[in-house]
Amino acid sequence: MNKKIVVTAAILGMVAVITGAFGAHALKELVTPKYLQTWGTAVQYHFYHVFALLFLAVLNRSSSKLINTSYWLFTLGILLFSGSLYALTLLSIHPSGVMSILGPITPLGGVLFIVGWFTLALAAWKEK
Repeated sequence: MNKKIVVTAAILGMVAVITGAFGAHALKELVTPKYLQTWGTAVQYHFYHVFALLFLAVLNRSSSKLINTSYWLFTLGILLFSGSLYALTLLSIHPSGVMSILGPITPLGGVLFIVGWFTLALAAWKEK
């Protein structure tokens, strides 16, 4: 088990629960249904990739470079994909010019997720 990955997953998992609860209880009255759905998508992908991190922690036997790369790709993907969706939703309460900057960040986070899964597949393929 890789302690660094488990600690990261635990912290990001805790944040996913907090953001999920915040969206379910506090945001209902503040944002449109569209942005509430955006928040829900952020939480959903956030959790998916926390579980992926936990899987990496168990899979990681010898600090494989590919597993470590997947770890960073998933972690940064959560921050960029979910983080940008959280920010877009919160900024919709009081829109500003920053929203146009955040839009392109979301797909970048999605690409990191995709590359992370591909890297995980490569790590599994190379496993003896």
